[in-house]
Amino acid sequence: MASILPHSAFGPLSFAPSPATLPIARNNKRAALVVSADASFRQRLRQTLSGLRWQVREAATGAQAWAAAEGIALEAVIVDSWLPDLDLGEFLREFQLSFAGVEVLTTEGAVNSESPRSPYRQELLYALRAVEDQAPATDTAAWNAAPAMEDSALPQTGSAFAPATSPALPDVLPDTFSGTLSVVLPDVAPAARRESAATVAVAERLPELIGNTAPMLEVSRRVRLVAPRSTPVLIEGPTGSGKELVAQALHRLSARSRKPFVALNCAAIPEALLEAELFGHTRGAFTGAVHGRTGRIEAADGGTLFLDEIGEMPLALQSKLLRFVECGELQRVGDNETVKVDVRILAATHRPLGRNAAEGLFRSDLYYRLAVFLIRTPSLAERAEDLPLLVSFFLEKMGRTEPVKRIDAAAMEQLSGHTWPGNVRELEHVLERAAILAGDAPVITACEIDFGGRD
Repeated sequence: MASILPHSAFGPLSFAPSPATLPIARNNKRAALVVSADASFRQRLRQTLSGLRWQVREAATGAQAWAAAEGIALEAVIVDSWLPDLDLGEFLREFQLSFAGVEVLTTEGAVNSESPRSPYRQELLYALRAVEDQAPATDTAAWNAAPAMEDSALPQTGSAFAPATSPALPDVLPDTFSGTLSVVLPDVAPAARRESAATVAVAERLPELIGNTAPMLEVSRRVRLVAPRSTPVLIEGPTGSGKELVAQALHRLSARSRKPFVALNCAAIPEALLEAELFGHTRGAFTGAVHGRTGRIEAADGGTLFLDEIGEMPLALQSKLLRFVECGELQRVGDNETVKVDVRILAATHRPLGRNAAEGLFRSDLYYRLAVFLIRTPSLAERAEDLPLLVSFFLEKMGRTEPVKRIDAAAMEQLSGHTWPGNVRELEHVLERAAILAGDAPVITACEIDFGGRD
């Protein structure tokens, strides 16, 4: 796959082959993915590529691109120089690792001619240049000297692709350009970019993750990026910041969503019982085990296992969990047989698990197995601007079972001045307490705001 080099390293070179020098498109099953927040740009590029016998899929964001690339044999991906939800460099690195062999071009950047390249790169560059020059997308006059291709060879796959009749191309393209190729498209105003970024980012926010501040939008971005995979995820954040909601969102957006989501709080179960709770046990395995029991791991087979407060798990049990994570096999307490189980593991902690692993308080090998992908949930203090939105959400939630209450300005000011050591969970409890204290009154006032002696 072509590597993406910084545009500034070579300057704004512009290259587009003439139609007469492009190769014949022998393979009618070529598929391309166009990724851009600009719908007009996607449409023009799709029409141009369709005229060159490409099947085209579109994506407005990096997360959508990831989903669109799954399950099809892509030949090429054309990515705009700016993505509304993901850092371009990070997206390109991860995409190239996951979809090796797919030609990747950017509208602002360079293609390294020494790396593996698609035989149809010249067509892609021609299409980009045609869009840059605002050439009519359906103008195929330049290709009329050659005979048309057979339509019957092109699979009909529905509206996601838009094939169009187009003549074939000459056989040979001399490799006349061995340097760095760069196609530069006009950029929009920075202010318009920022406004568009904010609009699209908020639109991409997950419904269960309330908040429009940058830290919460970053959580939604990361969830959307990793959810379709089986990659283990470690969710770090202070108590009450919504780590289990993130885990549930990861499960909901995954291919395992129809299978069980099983949660286990490692801090809530006594150490002596935690192993049996996790791995299950046979009848008579220990005193009081009058019946065999399926463990939480086995109960989550095919689905997702969420290990909350993983940092509280005893070291001895961590080694047994490590073995399961490595080989996917478990042994019930009191049993000699192993059981193969397919689960995706999500873990959460309020502790600095990386530091604990370095200090020997947590197994470092297990930490690296669990922390393949990190998501951090921010404290409420870090996203104080989300407070009005959260208050509105919780009052509406309580209004499902009783009359909806409002909150006056003085009460809202009092909430805004609180430090929220218990984070979002504390806010929900404070509002529930205030609603009870307000009785039948439709408005919550400052008199009903009670922080439980904290403030």
